[in-house]
Amino acid sequence: MSWATRELGVALSYPDGTDPGLIEPGLRKGNARRAHLLVSTVLGKHIPTEPGAVLDAGNRLGDLVRERLGASDAVVLGFAETATGLGHCVAARIGARCYLHSTRRAVPGAHTLAGFEEGHSHATSHLLQPEPPEVFADGLPLVLVDDEISTGATALDALRALHAFAPRTHYVLASLVDMRTRADRAKVEAAAAELGARIDTVCLAAGRAEVPADLPAAVAALPEHRLNPVAARRGSVARVRLPWPAAVPEGGRHGFLRADLPEFEQALAAAAAELRSGLDPARPVVVIGHEELMYLPLRLAAALAAAGTPARFQTTTRSPAYVLDEPDYPLRRGFRFTAPESGDEAPRYLYNAAWPGTDPLLVLVLDEPADTPALAAAGGLLDVLTAAGADVLVAVVPGAGPRALRAARALPEPLYGPGFGSYAAAEVAWLLKDLSALDLEADVAERERRIQAGVAHYAESLPIEFQPDAAYRELFEKVLADSAERLALAVGTVAELVVAERGDGVVLTSLARAGTPIGILMRRWLQRRSPALEVPHYAVSIVRDRGIDAVALDYLAAHHDPASVVFVDGWTGKGAIARELTAALDEYHAAGGARFDDELAVLADPGHCVRTFGTRDDFLIASACLNSTVSGLVSRTVLNAELIGPRDFHGAKFYRELAADDVSGRLLDTVTAAFDTVRDRVPAQVAALRGSDRTPTWTGWASVERVRAEYGIGTVNFVKPGVGETTRVLLRRVPWRVLVREADAPEHAHIRMLAAARDVPVEVVPELAYSCMGLIKDVQ
Repeated sequence: MSWATRELGVALSYPDGTDPGLIEPGLRKGNARRAHLLVSTVLGKHIPTEPGAVLDAGNRLGDLVRERLGASDAVVLGFAETATGLGHCVAARIGARCYLHSTRRAVPGAHTLAGFEEGHSHATSHLLQPEPPEVFADGLPLVLVDDEISTGATALDALRALHAFAPRTHYVLASLVDMRTRADRAKVEAAAAELGARIDTVCLAAGRAEVPADLPAAVAALPEHRLNPVAARRGSVARVRLPWPAAVPEGGRHGFLRADLPEFEQALAAAAAELRSGLDPARPVVVIGHEELMYLPLRLAAALAAAGTPARFQTTTRSPAYVLDEPDYPLRRGFRFTAPESGDEAPRYLYNAAWPGTDPLLVLVLDEPADTPALAAAGGLLDVLTAAGADVLVAVVPGAGPRALRAARALPEPLYGPGFGSYAAAEVAWLLKDLSALDLEADVAERERRIQAGVAHYAESLPIEFQPDAAYRELFEKVLADSAERLALAVGTVAELVVAERGDGVVLTSLARAGTPIGILMRRWLQRRSPALEVPHYAVSIVRDRGIDAVALDYLAAHHDPASVVFVDGWTGKGAIARELTAALDEYHAAGGARFDDELAVLADPGHCVRTFGTRDDFLIASACLNSTVSGLVSRTVLNAELIGPRDFHGAKFYRELAADDVSGRLLDTVTAAFDTVRDRVPAQVAALRGSDRTPTWTGWASVERVRAEYGIGTVNFVKPGVGETTRVLLRRVPWRVLVREADAPEHAHIRMLAAARDVPVEVVPELAYSCMGLIKDVQ
């Protein structure tokens, strides 16, 4: 029997008569609303607890939540301060899309979505500060996690606040223990009816707390017991700064996304290794988190324990409680200290911070906002702990703060010519990682075999750059001269269409590398029309089946209004990249990123896949004739996990050695020189397009499917329609055959020349929807 039960009549009862041992009764002094305190034995808040026991409790609760959710995805909210770690455990267990915990810390730069009150608490106001706010507006079931549900009032206040912002049809209230009365449960049922939503409750144990009516007076009459014990020897203080990437959330204060998990686990492993390297593995440790910072210290304690260091876990708190040095009372000793955060005058508390029979090292894990001079000042946490004889290791986690602020600090910088690529620095900023020093090229046939076998993705390596002979280069020059006006008209048309529908403040973002010359030409057109107009231009990577470069999107969102970003490409084939862009931007937003407009602007849209284009004719775009030598000497982009880290841009190479063959500038200057010739024709072109139905019909995709079926090809990925895509097949894949609509059409003279050079048959198909198609050889 506990001391509080025996002496004051505070009793815990359970319907089945079995005490699950999850809580012990403690006491609060000076709280007229609630003089008792339910002290969890598995939460790691007031009592140093084995980290495995804390994680196990969270996992068991998560399993109960999963049963109520079924196969549905969910978002999870944990309540500050006690359940921030428990909520994260539940979210991790169920694989939630997003985890957020409420906070009582005022964070500069954070947007407060909502707030609610906790009536019985010493610190009532809860703030919800997800970054971005839309992460909680997706209609998924919401799981609210607390260590205990005493009346359910706090959970219902939070639920109503969030429902007002983003209504949903299913909520789950999850707790370690549920101590509600029948009347309390009826209030939840009434709230469900009021909101038109289903509200489930799950817990590891349900019971009742029997509290005498005169308990507040009885507790007030108890003798004061001294906090902040003093030992004969003052303990020591050491410090370590844990490695932690600025872009990786250390917890759920501003939202922890499912997409953050791989980087978090990687950062956790590095931080644990750094912490472990400075410890005596034989000396027990108590890892102490700071208030709401619970999950990361818990995981660090678990990592230490797994590596053989005896470790327990607990955290500091804002909660004042009654301390009594009795064997059957849970709060044996206590520390009262000054809040370390700047501008916060309320005292803080730490209980127990001991391991019976040992002399533990106290490892205090803090984030940077809590690492202030107040820690070591008189009355600060380090002062009171060392005065009690404890040795303390302060482990600081850098980089805390809202996601947008963290991401902006962690982003790589763009690359510019002439250091990277042959385009001038003002023409384009490459959001790419320079891989020029690496040997990434593979034999075309072997590379094709590996791609088709599924053992390699095409973006993991590069094809050997095909360099055409003198006759082909001469043909390029003729094609460029003949098509310059047509190209200039299409450039002017798509550029003016973009600003007519999106405004002058656009940020052109070309899809490297085929989109990059087009983006530069659009920028030149707009700046020649309005010299004072600023037109930022970036080049980013998008990879079929892998999506767009999310780090590049982070960079764009950190430096520009996402609504102003216009994605640019050279042409559409069957529309695979247009679809990839839409899916990738949706996924980025669903993972908590900004919302970008997925409308792709292209020079030519023969596949009828987009609304914004200069023409839908399938004609020869000179920049499709060559590889890097017409694209700023930059390779196609590379996404290889061995070379591209979680916070790196996708990569590419700068082929400096091909400078003598570079015609990138010639292409740009030749088309630019034709701008004045076509300028008067552009307004009519734009007016005609704006007055027409430009809804994508995807007729090109249907044509590809017909060809695939007729020729017995296993996948549409082996069918490349249009002049540009057919050229790419001949330049960097293993072609099987080429289909042309007309035997001698001038727009694919270069294709016939390339096909002859590679001994690829050319077949005339009069009913072809495109001018030509390239079919890739099945090498399996």
